[in-house]
Parts: sequence; C-alpha cells; structure tokens
Amino acid sequence: MAVTAPGPFARLRGRLTPTTLLGVPLVWLVVGFNILVGLWILLSSVKSAADIFTSPWTLPHHLHLDNFARAWSAGQFGRAFGNTLVVVFGTALGTLALAAPAAYALSRITTRWNNGLTLFFALGLGVPAQVVMLPLYVVMDSLHLVDSLFGLVVVYVATSLPFTTFFLTGFFGTLPVELEEAAALDGASPLRTFWQVMLPLARGGLVTALILNVIQHWGETVFGLIFIQSGDNRTLSLALLGFLQQMQYNGADWGGLFAGVALVVLPLLACYVWLGRRIIEGMTIGAVK
Repeated sequence: MAVTAPGPFARLRGRLTPTTLLGVPLVWLVVGFNILVGLWILLSSVKSAADIFTSPWTLPHHLHLDNFARAWSAGQFGRAFGNTLVVVFGTALGTLALAAPAAYALSRITTRWNNGLTLFFALGLGVPAQVVMLPLYVVMDSLHLVDSLFGLVVVYVATSLPFTTFFLTGFFGTLPVELEEAAALDGASPLRTFWQVMLPLARGGLVTALILNVIQHWGETVFGLIFIQSGDNRTLSLALLGFLQQMQYNGADWGGLFAGVALVVLPLLACYVWLGRRIIEGMTIGAVK
C-alpha cells in the first residue's frame, strides 16, 4: 500500500501546538508594545512641552529639534556621551582580553579542577549586584579609584567576567581539537596556537560577546551612581538623572528630557536593529556543540 505524504493542512495542524498558539501572539504583543514606546519617545523628543501633554499620541505640529541642543548642552550630554564611549568600549575590550584566554583554557585543559573552575564562573552569574556594592566600594576607595572612569571600567570588567567567560567556554568547546594537534605538529606553541589559530576561528563568539557587553553597560546606572561622584565623569544614564533633577529647580523642560532619553535609547536600538541577527547566531553557535 502506497503511503501518501501529509498535505499542507496536516503539516499546519502539526505546527499549531498550544505553545505556538499562545507564545507567538504574546511575543509579537511585546514587540509591538516596545516599538510603540520607542516611537512615542522619539516623537515626544521633537515636541514642545505643551504638545507632549495636550496631544501625546499625535504627530508633532512643528519639529522642535532645539530639544536635543538643550539636552546636549544644559544636560551635559555631550561630555557624558564621550565618557560612556570610553567606559563601554574599554569595558568590552578589557573583558574580552581576560575572558578569552580563560575560556580557552577551561575548554581545553582536562583536569579534576576544570569542572569546578567552570562552575565557579557560572556561580558568579547569580551574585546580585547589591551584595558586592559595599565591599567593592571599600576596595576601590582604598585604591583611590572612586570617581574615576578607569575605576568604573575595572568594576564593569570584574562584574562582566563570569558571563563572558562562561559564554566563550561553550563557544571554544565547539572548535575542533584536530586543528590544535596539527598546529602542534608544525611546532607551534600553545600560546601561538591560541593567538593565530583558535582566536580567529572564534571571531563570531568574540564579536557576540563584545556586542553583549556594550549593550549591557551602555545604560548601566547602579554602579555609576555609587562610583561616580563628579559631573565631569558622568555617563549618559547619570547625565539623564542629573537633567531630571535640574528640572525640579529650573522648570519642567519635558521636550529636553525626552530628547535626553532618546540620546540614551536610540544608540542601543540602532545596535539591536543592525546586529540583532549576529547576536542570535553567535549565541546559538556557542550553545550547540
């Protein structure tokens, strides 16, 4: 008896599981909500304060681009933007410089301590930031690194190492061991093998880890509030909080405030739109061996 292939409706019924029927609309609902919030922030950033309250859901009658100029100058967003670039990219590069060799060693060295060290890095993911704030402040103050961009980079690198090392360990584990054996037969040292052979092959994972670190620290506020005390060293999130506090004394400049929010949010949104597929691909490759 000939077996007929299932028709398109049968295949469709097989895909329409309860999880799909509930999950897909929920995901699109969250995506639509986030898009609407982003558009509302962008539209409000080019409106006057009166239009924001009288017609919050309509297109602006006139584009008030001077909102961005006031936020950039009065809110000191210009200096804060430069500080944020220094801190974020310094953190991302410093984290990769330390996490990549550690992850490679954990994925290749097979000893009885290996699983314990990997578990130690994984446990670092579950430590709340509130637990380490006070000890970190005491240590950083004794090193005279409080109210310093370099000190903030050190804190960010220390708190980012567990996730980045754990992520890259899985990624290095997907690379074939035969390449290292071939390099060893050619006389390459372990350090040269890592630098010239394995590191270029892990470029996808390194780029993904770099992007994730940039996204994580772009709008970080908690550690910035604790370790940054002067206005000259403020990051974008701290400049936004400072601009909000100024409004309590100088009048409510809601257009400038929304422009400041847009300056903080839009770079991250552009990063997601531009590199979202690379992030997903990098995380997927690193998760499957």
